[in-house]
Amino acid sequence: MLSTTQSMHFVAVLPLQSGATIRDYSLSFETYGVLNKDKSNAVLICHALNASHHVAGVYEGQDKSEGWWDNMIGPGKALDTNKFFVIGVNNLGSCFGSTGPMHVNPDTGRVYGADFPVVAVEDWVDSQARLLDAMGIRTLAAVMGGSLGGMQALSWALQYPARVRHAVVIASAPNLTAENIAFNEVARRAIQTDPDFHDGHFYEHGTVPKRGLRIARMIGHITYLSDDVMNEKFGRQLIAAGQGTAQRDYFYSTLEAEFQIESYLRYQGDKFAEYFDANTYLLITRALDYFDPARRFGGDLSLALASATANFLLVSFTTDWRFAPRRSREMVKALLHNRREVSYAEINAPHGHDAFLLDDARYLAVVSAYFDGVAKTVLA
Repeated sequence: MLSTTQSMHFVAVLPLQSGATIRDYSLSFETYGVLNKDKSNAVLICHALNASHHVAGVYEGQDKSEGWWDNMIGPGKALDTNKFFVIGVNNLGSCFGSTGPMHVNPDTGRVYGADFPVVAVEDWVDSQARLLDAMGIRTLAAVMGGSLGGMQALSWALQYPARVRHAVVIASAPNLTAENIAFNEVARRAIQTDPDFHDGHFYEHGTVPKRGLRIARMIGHITYLSDDVMNEKFGRQLIAAGQGTAQRDYFYSTLEAEFQIESYLRYQGDKFAEYFDANTYLLITRALDYFDPARRFGGDLSLALASATANFLLVSFTTDWRFAPRRSREMVKALLHNRREVSYAEINAPHGHDAFLLDDARYLAVVSAYFDGVAKTVLA
């Protein structure tokens, strides 16, 4: 399946949760499948922190360009594009085509940099709703996302209940724990204290805070994996001879990577620093921290979810300690309290938080069966 990136520009002002506004912005997106005549088969995919609108398929002439959820979405797959019209949108403030900190502020003529307005999950949902309006899509067969994308799917069901038939929330939570916020803050400080950051205006200085980005990614990556996966994949294995250091029992070096897990994390950090924007990282992790629909209801999640009318599928993974299954069960309990139709699957998988991106036959079967049901009811 070939993918083609599209872009839509919006002139009108978008009010933001912070009280600020943004105008003259663009959203990058991709679509897969065919929108049916009554436009009832649209499914919106919301992405997580470092992903984009490139959800599925490949780019023509580019090897290894599969979308980040290509194992899930496509002809004959769990979310079958022979039945559904799937839309992937790059969030406002991201660095993969949609207007973000590296773009020019139309009010000043200068690159936004650190002056890009703070965005919240609710703002992304509002901007996505405007995109759907422009496409003539009033009602979604489903909205679906994992991790931060799952928060967006939940927020869609609360902000636009009449527009969402089904919400699929995977490996997510109704808000972040203090531990999660702490990990995000350490990662942000790594970026902000990099001498090349220049208070977020590093574009003007011709620099990139790669050291901070590397550390931020290393911290994040640790939280995405389970202890079992890291032990199975790397254990306490030292780097083999011929890979930079002569092999012996102990190296006692404070500078060089000596264990395989160290080398792996450094590789992930180096790769991330080459393509991700530092200000985007700060913006998106803050949006994660702020998301908490129960805040306005004194922390009562049941009251917060009372406005949802969609049917729900929630999926969690037993070894995901960043978005633990108990957080999904909180949402299930609150939805059932409101007499919503809820399906829940807790998958015993060893992969940690990253499991929502991987091939697990049970997980894919759950999603496939759910969308078969959606097709029978929504598309009948």
